[in-house]
Amino acid sequence: MTGWDESDESVLRLPSGRLVRGRGLRRPMPTGHAPHFGVYLLGAPPPEFGWTSRWVRWPDFWLPRDRAYTAIVLSEALTRAGGERVEIACHGGVGRTGTAMACLAVLDGVPAAEAVAYVRRHYHRQAIETPWQRRFVKHFQAP
Repeated sequence: MTGWDESDESVLRLPSGRLVRGRGLRRPMPTGHAPHFGVYLLGAPPPEFGWTSRWVRWPDFWLPRDRAYTAIVLSEALTRAGGERVEIACHGGVGRTGTAMACLAVLDGVPAAEAVAYVRRHYHRQAIETPWQRRFVKHFQAP
C-alpha cells in the first residue's frame, strides 16, 4: 500500500520505519494522497472526513480528557501505520499533535525519556509545547 512521501517535513518516520503525518487543521489540506485513517485531537468534534477517523477530546495546550482512550486510539494508529496512511492532527499541528507523535514513538520503542527530543528532531522543533505535555509523554504507557 502506498505510504506518505518521506521527503514531506510533516511526516515522522518511527524507529520501525512506519510513517505518520502530522498536520495542523487550520492549514489547507496537503496535496497528494489522503489518509486512510486520522486521529483528531480537538476540544470539539472534528468535521466529517472521507476516511476512518477517531476524535480524542483534547483541549488546546492541555491534555486529553480520557487518557486510557487516547492510548487505545494511538495504539490503533501505530498498528494501522504498518500498512495505511495515518495522520495525527490538531488545530496547529505542533503541541497536541507533537505530544501524540511522541507517544507513538514510545509505543514504537523510543524510551519515554527520549521521545520528546526524538519528535522535535524528526518532526517539528517546537513540538510538545507545555510542561504537562512533556510529563504526559514521560509517563505514557501502552493500553
